[in-house]
Amino acid sequence: MTRSPDDEKALARQARLVSFVIAGTMLFWMGAQWVGGKLGLDPKYVFLADLAAIAGFFWALVVTYQIWRKRRDS
Repeated sequence: MTRSPDDEKALARQARLVSFVIAGTMLFWMGAQWVGGKLGLDPKYVFLADLAAIAGFFWALVVTYQIWRKRRDS
């Protein structure tokens, strides 16, 4: 069974969103580490940035898995 072009566009748009989230999360995390080191922030505050990055990467992993399943099923 083939998907319609609209379904393909939706999957491509979703994959593009995942790529932006991964890149943005990495930039945010690296920036937070740099700023935390420069300002001498407590590690507990920088750890919050680590948790936010983990959440972003986990979301990207889940959505990537969903995209993979949708492509595999058809």
